[in-house]
This record gives sequence, C-alpha cells and structure tokens, in this order.
Amino acid sequence: MPRELRLDVDGLSFAAQDWGAEGQMPVMALHGWLDNSASFNVIAPQLTGLHLVALDLAGHGQSDHRPGSAPYNIWEDVAEVFAIADQLGWERFALLGHSRGAMIGMLAAGTFPERISHLALVEGLWPKPPTAADAPGQLARSISEGRALACKPLRVYKDLDRAVRARERGMFPLSYQAASALTERGVRPVEGGYTWSTDQRLFAPSAVKLTEDHIKAFIQRIEAPVKLILAEEGIPEMFPHYREALDLFSPLNMELLPGGHHLHMEEQADKVATILQPFFDTATAVAVDD
Repeated sequence: MPRELRLDVDGLSFAAQDWGAEGQMPVMALHGWLDNSASFNVIAPQLTGLHLVALDLAGHGQSDHRPGSAPYNIWEDVAEVFAIADQLGWERFALLGHSRGAMIGMLAAGTFPERISHLALVEGLWPKPPTAADAPGQLARSISEGRALACKPLRVYKDLDRAVRARERGMFPLSYQAASALTERGVRPVEGGYTWSTDQRLFAPSAVKLTEDHIKAFIQRIEAPVKLILAEEGIPEMFPHYREALDLFSPLNMELLPGGHHLHMEEQADKVATILQPFFDTATAVAVDD
C-alpha cells in the first residue's frame, strides 16, 4: 500500500502517494486533467526499484486549490514540481506523466534539463499551440469563464456510486474500477452526499497558451531520454497530426498499444508497466554511474 504524504509549497498543501523507499531511483508521477494520484495506483506497485511519488496536482484530488482568481496555467505546475522535488531532497529525478501531466513533464524537462534523468510520457505530448493572434481572446475567455465557474453551485451526488457512474461517462470513458479509484480520491463529503474536491476553475481556459515556437524551444532543451506510450483509441484519434509532431523529439522511443486514453489504469496496465520497467532500470543504472 502507498504511504500518504503532505507537502507545503508557497502556502499550498499538496497531497501525494508514495511507493518504494528512499535511496531508490526517484520518480515523480504527474496525473492528467481532472484526475489525481490514483491514476497510478495500478502500475506503481508493479514498478520495482523505484521511489515513486505520485502528486495530486494543485486543484486536484486532496491538494489545495489555488487562491483567489489565480488561473491554472501549466507553467505554475512546473514550478511546483521542482519545489516539491526540493522538499523531497531530489536534485535529479525522473518524470512519469499522463495526459496533462505528460505536458507538464515535457515543459519541466525543458526548463531544467540537468535535473531530469528520464522522461516517460503516457498519452501526452504538449498543449495544442495557438497562434499569437489568439492571445487576446484566450485571455478574455480565461477571465470570464473563471469568474463564472467560481460562482457556479457544486453538483452533489447522493451517494458515491452515482459519482463513480458520472466519472465513467467523462470526456474519456473509464471502466467502473478505474472511475472508482479516481472518484474515491476526488470527492469530499457535503450535506446531502458527495461533491468533487476538484477546483471547478480547472474547466476555465488557460490565461495564455504557448505557441508552437515556444514548445519547440522547450523540446530542443530536453536532455533526458524520452519514452512515449500512446493508445490506439487515444491521442492518435484525437490529434490526427501527432506523427508530424513526434518529429520534434529526437531521440524518441515510442510504442503504440491497444486501448483508450487511460490505458495505464485499464486492461493494458500490465503491458504499460512492462514497457516502463526497463526504461527506468536504465535510468537507475545511469543515476548510479553519475
């Protein structure tokens, strides 16, 4: 069973789950949008020889929400990743990210390349880039939708099962088992039942998005080896030009598996772990040599 952690960064309290032991290969796991650290409950126990810490990112799971009207811009998550690594005493560590967490990982690896030993991405590449001309409208939508969401009444489910059923039918369909894991960590009890612990303002658009030139600049700075696992019914269907985008990474070790966006939580989880284990074993060898 994982250990529960609480980490404080700049006035925010972050929850995390911790597998393995200190002194083993340090790996920080970053979940996707509206998910939480339970995203890694299936594969984390299968990855041996690692000290794996899976975060509930800000506004998700059991972690604090950002205060006031602060938006959930992805680069703020990057800063918090390194602040949390500092608290853990990790000077150099690996990243394992799913979906939005993979995007955070890519930016982090390009921001401080000397600190990231290996970068494992599951169903995530980078945020869809806008044009510079889109910036004013993007900022306007972020402000107006953020204000509206802050005032929106929370939906209350009479029991946990109803919340799980709703999570099954989200943007990315999930099995009942996978939806249960995310729901149990992603709700809080209120009068009349349960409501999501996730900050509703996560539904608001980012204030500013990185352009394609920005993204290329981050990718070009990455020094760590990269392992990408995609699902046939995930990004390849949602992002038709992903193969062209993959050319920006060099070198890139990519594998395509059957399944959907949350394949690391579903029937393909064993295969995902089997692919990741030798990747991190190599990371361990490199860390020891260093």
